[in-house]
Formats: sequence, C-alpha cells, structure tokens
Amino acid sequence: MTQEPIQTEAVDNISSDDKLWAALAYFFSPITPIIILLMEDKKDRPFIKAHNVQALVVGVLLSVVLPFIGALTLGCGFVLGLVMWFWAYKAYQGEEINIPVVTDFVKNQGWA
Repeated sequence: MTQEPIQTEAVDNISSDDKLWAALAYFFSPITPIIILLMEDKKDRPFIKAHNVQALVVGVLLSVVLPFIGALTLGCGFVLGLVMWFWAYKAYQGEEINIPVVTDFVKNQGWA
C-alpha cells in the first residue's frame, strides 16, 4: 500500500488548527469526525473536510470489521489502529493522505 501525498491548491492556507483537527479526526475516529461535522466553522475548511470524511469512513469500517479481525487473529487486529495513528501523524504534518479505496470512494461521492 503506497501512500502518495495529494497536492492541494491551498497548501499555504493550512493553519496549525486545521492540522490539529485533521489529526484528531483520525486519532479518535469515528467520534471526532461526527463532532467536526457539527462545528460550523470547521466542517467547510478544505483540509479538515478532506481528512474528516476519510477518517469517518475508515472509522466506521474499522468499527464494524475490527472485532472480526481481532477474533480471527487472536487480538492482532490492533495493528490497523496503529495505521490510523500514522495517518493522524501525517495529517498533523500537513500532508494529504491517499487511502486507496476510501479516497476514491469519497471523491466520487463528492464528499471531499
């Protein structure tokens, strides 16, 4: 799984607050993305919106799939949680994350 940063047109407009909220969306997914969607001043920021929707989709998928993976692998499914932490770190660095299936799905739906 290769991750290539997606270049945004407004890279200079990313504030440290945007980076923090994007990282929190991955770190505490799916709760924080839902909260961000309710915050009027945060939900329309392009950087936060791109990460927030991806984090929400991945968080919901992991919430459904992770118990089964954990049961089948005797608890080794926590590694997927570590991937979310890595994505949170990348978002905090100001990078766009390209999650192969999820990013394409989110963009095709027009959510980000």
